[in-house]
Amino acid sequence: MGFHMSSLRLKAWVAAAAAVLLPALCPAQGTGGPALGVAVSQPLDPRPGAARTGDAELAAARSAAASAQLLTIGKDYRISANDLIEIDLPDIDALKRTLRVNAAGLVSLPLVGSVQIAGLTSEGAERRIAERYQEKYLQNPQVAVFIKEFTAERITMEGAVVKPGIYPVTGQLTLLRALALAGGFGPIANSSEVMLFRVDETTKKREMLTFDVEKIRTGKSEDPPVKGDDLIVVQRDSTRRLLKDSIIRDVFDTFNPFSILAR
Repeated sequence: MGFHMSSLRLKAWVAAAAAVLLPALCPAQGTGGPALGVAVSQPLDPRPGAARTGDAELAAARSAAASAQLLTIGKDYRISANDLIEIDLPDIDALKRTLRVNAAGLVSLPLVGSVQIAGLTSEGAERRIAERYQEKYLQNPQVAVFIKEFTAERITMEGAVVKPGIYPVTGQLTLLRALALAGGFGPIANSSEVMLFRVDETTKKREMLTFDVEKIRTGKSEDPPVKGDDLIVVQRDSTRRLLKDSIIRDVFDTFNPFSILAR
């Protein structure tokens, strides 16, 4: 028993001595390195411009934000003059810029000069800018383009459509063409009750028009023109929605072992 207690005391003394002596015997190498026992959150890479741990996650987050923003205005939106654009290269913060597209459709960027981006989608602008930087300066650059403000006339599509969002008005836009931009009707859309909200230019009051798209498709009604700032709302079919909810409820009750207790 005595020997066992002496052994424990010896181990405790050795551990205490090591805690005091090791930092003095093994100091950190250089002023930039981590001290002994200090966790390093990111590995150090001596290569110039080397990516740090976490850059990939940051780029992914920014890409997700860009995707969400594009979903709001429509992925098919094409950049035009006077649009306000944010251009970000996640690996090089110094190249981040917020610029307004000039009348010629150009933006001026560090190192590469003027780049034509008018007429391109955000994804197209990302590719073009990346190509310009890749020509001389960067290897496989990652570019994110955010449309912060856009000046083209646009319409808003809401309700039971596949891709609700804001879309530019290009050419002669009609109701059927606007629905096609939004991917068509959703699974429980009421095609006989499509509402169009428009502000009257004279009275400045909002008016509402209702259209039966099936009649338009069959030629029984005219396909009405759509103007900038129109809001189009596709109603959901209440009967089909109740039927869908009922089917989901039946399936849930079938596979829920506790459903019998709720009856």
